[in-house]
Amino acid sequence: MVSDPVPFGEGMPRESLFPQSKGTFRAPVRTTRDAEGMRLNRYLAAAGLGSRRGCEELITARRVRINKRQAESPGERVPLDARVTVDGREVKAAQSVVIVLHKPRGVVCTAAAQDRRPIIVDLMPRDFGRLFTVGRLDAESEGLILLTNQGDLAQRLAHPRNKVEKEYRVKLDRPPDDEVLRRLEKGVKLEEGMARAERIEFLGRHEVRMVLRQGMKRQIRLMFRVLGFTVERLKRVRIGGLELGTLQPGAWRVLSVKDTRKLEKES
Repeated sequence: MVSDPVPFGEGMPRESLFPQSKGTFRAPVRTTRDAEGMRLNRYLAAAGLGSRRGCEELITARRVRINKRQAESPGERVPLDARVTVDGREVKAAQSVVIVLHKPRGVVCTAAAQDRRPIIVDLMPRDFGRLFTVGRLDAESEGLILLTNQGDLAQRLAHPRNKVEKEYRVKLDRPPDDEVLRRLEKGVKLEEGMARAERIEFLGRHEVRMVLRQGMKRQIRLMFRVLGFTVERLKRVRIGGLELGTLQPGAWRVLSVKDTRKLEKES
């Protein structure tokens, strides 16, 4: 049965990309485990020094000290009042935060844009400090994207081996037939390898709902291009169990501790 299409809606004007009120920051509540002390590799990752594995290399290279004592193991706990240094420079872990953002079209998911286009971190208050994006959406795509100050969490969620489902609404230049949908589910060959849709559903007119577990660059656009279609609009509406819902372009919200834990279990 063909579902009734849901309109994409018009894009926001450029001056509306950065609304004055996008959300309210509330720091996550500390847990009992936090009070016992964070594992050293996680602490360093939370300080923005890279993935946990990268931080383990800092520890094994004997570059890390806790209260002037040489750190020996990535698994040792860091007391809440401890002073941690890397190469003699003090570092502090930020409280874990995960943000759900509706990325507007025209915004790029890089730290800096060569052509002065708006970048995704400009949508967020500076209070959050350094943020990592979980995967990417190309500049002309829109929809749900996650940001976090935990680099290792961003890597786990984005890594293709974890096969986290991502759902998209896709508007094409013409309606696809059943044969096209079957080919997309079976797989089409791209430069990165065989790309396939986990599920795909025709919504009517020129629109489809498409679910992926892979994470190839510009995967949806390239899959349809191979079959002779042009993607006119691409919107991500779900990552795992998190849905975009009614969040407007440029708006964001901080995930609760409960939702963050559910997300971590999926990675």
